[in-house]
Amino acid sequence: MSRFRPDLSDEPAVRLDGVSLTYERTGEVLSEIDLILRQGSFTFLTGPSGAGKSSLLKLMYLAHAPSRGVIRLFGQQTHDLKRKQLAALRRRIGVVFQEFRLLNHLTAAENVALPLRIEGRKPDSYRAEVADLLRWVGLGERIDAPTPSLSGGEQQRVAIARALINKPDLLIADEPTGNVDPKMGRKILRLFSELNKRVGTTILIATHDLELIREFDAPVLRLSNGMLVRDVEYGRTS
Repeated sequence: MSRFRPDLSDEPAVRLDGVSLTYERTGEVLSEIDLILRQGSFTFLTGPSGAGKSSLLKLMYLAHAPSRGVIRLFGQQTHDLKRKQLAALRRRIGVVFQEFRLLNHLTAAENVALPLRIEGRKPDSYRAEVADLLRWVGLGERIDAPTPSLSGGEQQRVAIARALINKPDLLIADEPTGNVDPKMGRKILRLFSELNKRVGTTILIATHDLELIREFDAPVLRLSNGMLVRDVEYGRTS
């Protein structure tokens, strides 16, 4: 895997000050969240179903704006940025979802390359990058495989490679092991851990799998009823 550029500075990767989120139909789902993720950190986010984990992640990758409070990404306040500035900031963030979100009519390589194609890059300029990433996630022999022929674990690794192709400074994963078996779940989380250690990418992983969390020596944030109730717990190395 090519070495990505870490952009480590004194500014946190993510800072939330008094952040709340209210949906019109369901009311307040997040309340007065104060949170700092240092650049280069590796952190888990957990909590029961309905606690607000996905909503918090959506705020961080700019899918939603907060109802109250201030969000800063890499030192920039997000509420006063113009559209082009928000787009540039989003390019610094990679997102991995539980449901993979791959396009079935594309191959593994074509799915990974999709963000670059959208930017207007030509295949000759990114073919080697795509192959390099797929080799790193253990799919070097499956580069041209049609998406429907891939197992669930293989599809999730393609989704990870796609999230990394733009060399993000922040990687957010929402239940990335939810649709794979425990063995593959460990492999996927170790890929994230290796990326964090080798490259310095800031990583936040939301998961309900406490047994998996305990295998990693990393801080664990805990949400309950829309509130951050614990941010000092650590997993433990297996």
